[in-house]
Amino acid sequence: MMTERNLTMLVDFYELTMGNGFLENGRGEEIAYFDMFYRKAPDNAAYAIAAGLQQVIDYIKALHFTEEDITYLRSRNLFSEKFLSYLRNFRFTCDVWAVPEGTPVFPHEPLLTVRGPAIQAQLIETMVLLSINHQSLIATKANRIVTAAQGRPVMEFGSRRAQGYDGAVYGARAAYIGGCAGTACAIADTAFSIPALGTMAHSWVQLYDTELEAFEAYARVYPDDCTLLVDTYNVLKSGIPNAIKVFKKLEEQGHRGRGVRIDSGDIAYLSKRAREMFDAAGLPYIQIVASNSLDEYIIRELIAQDAKIDSFGVGERLVTSRSEPVFGGVYKLAAVEENGEIIPKIKLSENAVKVTNPSFKKVWRLFDRSTGKMLADVLTLHDEVIDDTQPYEIFDPEYTYKRKTLTNFRAEPLLVPVFEKGECVYESPTLPEIRQYCRTQLGNLWEEVKRFENPQNYYVDLSQKLWDLKHRMLSKKYEV
Repeated sequence: MMTERNLTMLVDFYELTMGNGFLENGRGEEIAYFDMFYRKAPDNAAYAIAAGLQQVIDYIKALHFTEEDITYLRSRNLFSEKFLSYLRNFRFTCDVWAVPEGTPVFPHEPLLTVRGPAIQAQLIETMVLLSINHQSLIATKANRIVTAAQGRPVMEFGSRRAQGYDGAVYGARAAYIGGCAGTACAIADTAFSIPALGTMAHSWVQLYDTELEAFEAYARVYPDDCTLLVDTYNVLKSGIPNAIKVFKKLEEQGHRGRGVRIDSGDIAYLSKRAREMFDAAGLPYIQIVASNSLDEYIIRELIAQDAKIDSFGVGERLVTSRSEPVFGGVYKLAAVEENGEIIPKIKLSENAVKVTNPSFKKVWRLFDRSTGKMLADVLTLHDEVIDDTQPYEIFDPEYTYKRKTLTNFRAEPLLVPVFEKGECVYESPTLPEIRQYCRTQLGNLWEEVKRFENPQNYYVDLSQKLWDLKHRMLSKKYEV
């Protein structure tokens, strides 16, 4: 577990000015509903991997304003004493529902819904977005890289290129959810029990007079866990030959070397030549690890070129999601309550993709009973239930004239209760459980949807009632 920090003030300042305004206008306790969702998956993918919920839970559990916070806010001369007193006695009382971490998720469907007093529901916006946006981004990128590796282990190597220390630690956590086998980040092991692995840097080799002496020294210390970095000088002329000498010597002593790492050059060519050399020397068990600015596309090309690589170390392009470093999750008001009645709200825009889906909603996932594969997701009003004993008609989200009738399916709600009246009711799974859940769920997703280029569109439909409500509201708003 990471060291506890009070992150209550990690908010956009307008959360506080709005909170003060709500209270001064007598609307602080008005019940509001907010949805967190994203509009477009990174890298033109069809889906993303939900992650970061645990950090939202930890944040909410620890929410409190210190006297130092109150003093600072008073010094700004913007906030009423009534509001400062409210913050001093602050207690979170909202209901929260969320999609479990590791779930494949699609654009425009709520990943998290909050119901509660407007001040409180608005206050947590920044941390909800920060945590889920960041970790969903890295988990999604990691999954793409793991998919490209076709069963070969992928290690997350990105700490030194991450965006700050939290980026390194939580990036490693998200990468593990997305399928990485481990991390180079030691603190991620102490905090989250993510397997931390590592061998040597080029400096180890350079500190010795010869490469062979450097390899021998390392092998003496780690005879049963010896992986050698072979590209400090020349991979084929010295690195591999010296590694062979050391591994053969370990065999004579009753040990088995583990592998070599290639961190530069034409990795496809070098790995093939290295494999030939190890096999000729009677060392077929020595594994070849590749690193050096890899991503899903480079890994895919290496495998297509029949590179003899057993595992990959991926750093900066994973932990920063360099190809698309922003996950565009947003947090939007969906409804309010007046005298116990839910009043839907909608946001309009000249950009159609920014028009929101109104009201308090559920998200349903429909699975084929025969194959177990995911067929579609459906957003409904909160009081609707999808009857999976009857045929159900869905629409293509881009081409609404394209209809499809589903039969022999089962319907499961995606959002699960996390907080009820401010009390956490969610039993958080372990990180290995989240990782396995993610792997299982992705196994239920059609391969066509997981393509890197032009993935098949996945249906995310609105129920007829929600569709009708949205269009009534659109028609009314556009008349203004």
